[in-house]
Amino acid sequence: IPNLQGPRYISPVPRGGFVVSEECGDVKVFMSSRKLLCSLSSKYRHQFGNPAGVCVDTDGSILVADEQRRTVHLFPEQGAPICLVSTGLRRPAGMACSSFGHLFVADAGENCVKVFKYCVRPP
Repeated sequence: IPNLQGPRYISPVPRGGFVVSEECGDVKVFMSSRKLLCSLSSKYRHQFGNPAGVCVDTDGSILVADEQRRTVHLFPEQGAPICLVSTGLRRPAGMACSSFGHLFVADAGENCVKVFKYCVRPP
C-alpha cells in the first residue's frame, strides 16, 4: 500500500480489509482489495492529534487511541464519534478489543496495560 504518511498501527476489519493510523494525524480504512475506503478525519470531520493504536470491535466500530490528546474515540459505522476515554491515559499506544466489550490500552507513559469496559451488550 503506497502513499501512507508514516503508518503506525494496523488492525483488520471484520468484513475484510484493514484500518491504519498515520503519524501525520489521520486514520485510513482500506477494503480487502487494498483500495482506500475512507479517511476517518474526512468522514467524521474529526481532527486527530497523533493517532496511535487502532482496533475494530465486533460491531465494526473503529477505536483509535490519540497519543497527543490522551484519548480513545470510537467511530461507529453510522453516527458521530464517541469519546470513550478522556482521562487517565498518559501515552496510549497499542489497543485491542474483546468480544465482551473490554478495551485493552497499552499506556507507554505509565508502562502498563489499562482495561476499560465500554459495552454492556452481551456478545
